[in-house]
Amino acid sequence: MIAAALWGAGVLSLLQLGFWLWQVRTRNAGWVDVGWALGLAVMALLAAGLGPAHLERRLLVGLMGGLHGLRLGLHLWHRVATDAAEDGRYQAIRAAWPTHTHAKFFGFFQAQALLVVALGLPFLLAAWNPRPGVQPLEWAAAALWLLAWLGEALADAQLRRFKARTDQRGLTCRVGLWRWSRHPNYFFEWLVWVAYLLLALGAPWGWLATGGPLLMLFFLLRVTGIPYTEAQCLRSRPEDYARYQRETSAFVPWFPKVAP
Repeated sequence: MIAAALWGAGVLSLLQLGFWLWQVRTRNAGWVDVGWALGLAVMALLAAGLGPAHLERRLLVGLMGGLHGLRLGLHLWHRVATDAAEDGRYQAIRAAWPTHTHAKFFGFFQAQALLVVALGLPFLLAAWNPRPGVQPLEWAAAALWLLAWLGEALADAQLRRFKARTDQRGLTCRVGLWRWSRHPNYFFEWLVWVAYLLLALGAPWGWLATGGPLLMLFFLLRVTGIPYTEAQCLRSRPEDYARYQRETSAFVPWFPKVAP
């Protein structure tokens, strides 16, 4: 397992090196998010390929982590490649690093590679699980993952179609899943990590995977997820988004207080 983690660290370091070089050329550090998502797929596939667990269990690891990371990575790739400006988060970081900017971003990109290796622990634990066959808890993990994966993909697609409509410029998306939650994509992303926890729990030391969903929930609710996104929305469309906040659940999908 340690050897697989080291392989993952090496591959992800090279992957983020490539995206760092591209951000030097484009001056868009948003590519680090693409590398982060694709790195999840790499870790899952490495674990599935190198692990000694039962073949069906390793296939679950590879499919769940691989499809999740690939879909999210391609979604972010399209967003970063088509947005005219660098994400506001990275603009703020760039402004805070007026000297040796490229070197500091290099360290930032490499830190993200190491973070993905740590978050890939559920894949490693499951792929090294010596129990024969696939257990009911693992099938439950696969079912939850499928629900979450489809939900996040649907939320992303609904928001992308809404933003493409010129008659909706300056308004807040309230269609589909966005009528029930202000951040359905974040909610389903978190459920994916809960599914990874269930996948790993049957393995020795599987409880260590608890850190994944807890860390993701902290970042989504308190750091770079909802707080930053909502601050940006309130700056760009204060009245419309403030009303949306009053009417719509922040995270868990729920009935709106007032019909849009």
